[in-house]
Amino acid sequence: MRDAAVRVRCGMLGGAVAVVLLWAVQVRPSARPDALFATAAHLTGLLAGYGVLVVLFLMARVPAVEHGVGADRLARWHALGGRHVLLLCLAHGLLAVLGYAVHEGVDVLAAVRELLGYPALAAAVAGTALLAAVGATSVRAVRRRVPHETWRGIHLLVYLAAALAFGHQLAGPDLAAAAWFWTLAHTVVAVLLLWYRAVVPVRQALRHALRVTEVRAEGPGVVSVVISGEHLAELRAEPGQFLRWRFLQRRLWHTALPFSLSAPVRGDTLRITVKALGGHSRRIRRLRPGTRVVATGPFGALTAARRTRPKVLLIAGGVGITPLRALFETLPGAPGDLTLLYRAGAEEHLVLRRELEAIAAERRAALHYLLGPSGAAYDPLAPQALAALVPDLAEHDVYLCGPPGMAGATRAALLRAGVPAGRIHSECFSL
Repeated sequence: MRDAAVRVRCGMLGGAVAVVLLWAVQVRPSARPDALFATAAHLTGLLAGYGVLVVLFLMARVPAVEHGVGADRLARWHALGGRHVLLLCLAHGLLAVLGYAVHEGVDVLAAVRELLGYPALAAAVAGTALLAAVGATSVRAVRRRVPHETWRGIHLLVYLAAALAFGHQLAGPDLAAAAWFWTLAHTVVAVLLLWYRAVVPVRQALRHALRVTEVRAEGPGVVSVVISGEHLAELRAEPGQFLRWRFLQRRLWHTALPFSLSAPVRGDTLRITVKALGGHSRRIRRLRPGTRVVATGPFGALTAARRTRPKVLLIAGGVGITPLRALFETLPGAPGDLTLLYRAGAEEHLVLRRELEAIAAERRAALHYLLGPSGAAYDPLAPQALAALVPDLAEHDVYLCGPPGMAGATRAALLRAGVPAGRIHSECFSL
């Protein structure tokens, strides 16, 4: 997984270098202010156009990339790249206006009015405005107040923004010699997006014919949803991965919810286990048997492929036990190689307890419940506590899943206890 992430990162950086070289072979050195502004505008425009392709590619859900890098890391790269693209677009526009104003000897407002008459430039301005709207709703403070489906709808405007800006990119003199390559790059990314975000989900829905079989309580506010279907082996869903589920029932059909498998795929059956306390998750408790389900995926890289050491420690917090329960059952290992630590506020909050204890007994694996309220004086996930529970802690691979606060604190504790960062494997399932 680490090698895949390095390859993807190097590929993105290599593309950026190629864009800079394309700019460098065309640039005509000049000390005139208008030429300096124009040259900088060309460079920022080229990098902005390339950046749009990168952020779209990262979210194209290409299986080789998703499974190798991990969905949460791709989402972080996408968010960071989006901010840089927006800044480059704004810089490109500002530099172009200033260069034109200096060259023509007019004020900035007159330069803006005259530039809007250039081919495809008004569309590019509209595209930049759409990108700015997407960026504004993605600010953490704003996103918390915007319903998820509204945010997703606004986020889809990125596709329209890219289409509006494309004509302006081809009309620019900086791409005259490489227009065919730029067009090919946009075409490839568009085909990947259409195939993996539209065609594949529809094909999966028709092929697998998923339906809800049973909804059963697992603990306070936690339910398991058992789903049956056809040809499920073709999904190639591994323990530790998640799918995006769309339940075709009133008030749920329009929302794709990311939930991990809580057990390996068995024959024609899948299972997810959900904390159903609020919003759409609460409505899952009222799912009726027979409800049709559309699932896309699988996604994520929290799988056995990340493993680098014979001994493995799994640390779960709350409903974060769901992907780790599937891994606890399936990760290869001799007796004594696997240890599961399960953090919960109280005994009644332990989910899938009977299954965990049966797996531990069958595989002769260690299972420890770490009970107590968060914020208590004694922290069972502190470095010293972890080292006492798990001998040779630094020699383990660690799979970690839980609420963001708990996961972040535990990761920091593992690092202080001597576990190398490359052996701590975690993934966010709220994408």
